Amino acid sequence: MNAAAGTAANRSKPHDSRLGYVYIGLAAVLWGISASLGRAAFTDRLLPGSGIRDVSPIVLSQARTSFSFLAVVIALLLSRGWRALLLPGRDLGQLIVLGVAGVAASNYFYYLAIQRTNVATAIIVQYTAPVWVLLYMIARKAERPSLAKMLSVLLAIVGIALVIGLFGGQGRLQLDLLGVVAALLAAFSFSFYNIGGHSLLAKYDRWIVLLFTTFFASLFWMLVNSPAKIAAAHYSASVWVFLVVFAMLSVLLPFSFYFAGLQHLDPTKAIVASCLEPVFTILIAAFALKEAVHPLQGLGILMVLSAILVVQRSTRTGSQLPVEPVD
Repeated sequence: MNAAAGTAANRSKPHDSRLGYVYIGLAAVLWGISASLGRAAFTDRLLPGSGIRDVSPIVLSQARTSFSFLAVVIALLLSRGWRALLLPGRDLGQLIVLGVAGVAASNYFYYLAIQRTNVATAIIVQYTAPVWVLLYMIARKAERPSLAKMLSVLLAIVGIALVIGLFGGQGRLQLDLLGVVAALLAAFSFSFYNIGGHSLLAKYDRWIVLLFTTFFASLFWMLVNSPAKIAAAHYSASVWVFLVVFAMLSVLLPFSFYFAGLQHLDPTKAIVASCLEPVFTILIAAFALKEAVHPLQGLGILMVLSAILVVQRSTRTGSQLPVEPVD
């Protein structure tokens, strides 16, 4: 079965909302666990003394992307054969840009934000991507501005301000400035991935797009941080085990559940389900890492999630962009 045929087959499957929510809920839990693992590694709360703390956001993003690509390509070769993975040359340029400016950039800035701030800030600011996508579409006149859409943008902006602590702290930013900027850049990269990948997702199934974007992201990271430099770091066996497990928990397993869930949910319900990820991520970080969410931050989180739902539900069906995760 080729990529286009696989996509058509997926669309023809009957919807089972409950099963779809279960699948996406499992994906959200795994993404939440991986975000907390990243934060625990950066703060030396994961196997202290093992050297995991020395893993930088660049190395974490590089290892995650590279190991994920290897896992995905092996799985697709075994299940579909190498001929199913061939793509027309005209799409390779778009996939290169999407892999570097979308996957690599979004991953790096997301984990940098987690390292410098906390999990709640990183995930919530990144998940404002639908708002930036909406503004882009309005600027291109692909969407008409409406009161609901403009209120949702305002709601998201105020929500972000509450989450990062602009209010309630004598007007001063309570979080690391670099971390907040990184979270915003992750959101913009996330938005670019969804805008740039829209036409590709219409032609190929999600696994094919994931395969090639992680491949080109991996090549980019090899240029930025060569294998020789990684070898010179002399990471311990514990670090390498952590990096492999982290890649599987943050990509292969959750994406499998997420894509399975999308086969059982119509677009409106998928929008609601997409908000499960930041909710579970914040709850897991609060439980496992004791990252307290203050009342004003909680209000900001609710405002951002509400804005996402309003934006997605008010977008015209014909031009709606699917929000695919890249974290």
